[in-house]
Amino acid sequence: MTAPATDVFFDFLCPYAWRGIELAAVLRAQGHVFRLRHFSLVQGNHAENAGKEGVVWWLTDQALGEGSPYQQNSLAAFLAAHAAAQQGEELHWAFTLALYRAVHEHKKPLDEAAIAGAAQTAGLNLDAFAAARTDNEGLRASLRAELAEAADIGVFGTPTFVLPDGSAAYYRFENLTRDPETALAWWNLYGEVLRSGAGIATVKRAKNRPAQKA
Repeated sequence: MTAPATDVFFDFLCPYAWRGIELAAVLRAQGHVFRLRHFSLVQGNHAENAGKEGVVWWLTDQALGEGSPYQQNSLAAFLAAHAAAQQGEELHWAFTLALYRAVHEHKKPLDEAAIAGAAQTAGLNLDAFAAARTDNEGLRASLRAELAEAADIGVFGTPTFVLPDGSAAYYRFENLTRDPETALAWWNLYGEVLRSGAGIATVKRAKNRPAQKA
């Protein structure tokens, strides 16, 4: 019987989400089950959505090549990730990590070159990947479903983890770890905060007392 999954909503633009995905990848190697889910910060922060209860402006309604560079590159990365996912969960994770590392670790721009490089690094079948990316309508539909799910949950930042019991919270990582013991300790701390009888809703450091960075 497969263990219930924790969903992790992320955006390739976000360095905090990158560190969250890296932590999840370490925990996956220990047997924890995570499912990759997409949330668009561009959509969430769009002026047409400000103050609205529902989503008015959807990233998936944007034509390729239109909008700000952030909008264009974010949409292309999301659609590419959905194309990669067609080759199975492990290669989806490999592509996601490769693209994140290219952008946030190796400081490459989030563009078509980075997407192509990530596909090669991840070991995707490049012909199948290219063919899958031509299904623009299908990829947008699957992305739209994830964005709608995120809106229903109330996701506002990345990474947001949704536990199997439905608990969900944004968890901002200032530091990166790939150490199994450290990753597990950080993850357990997150769970303790969510499950605490204190009903902790917000923890935000004073601006003159920021979190320590490694």
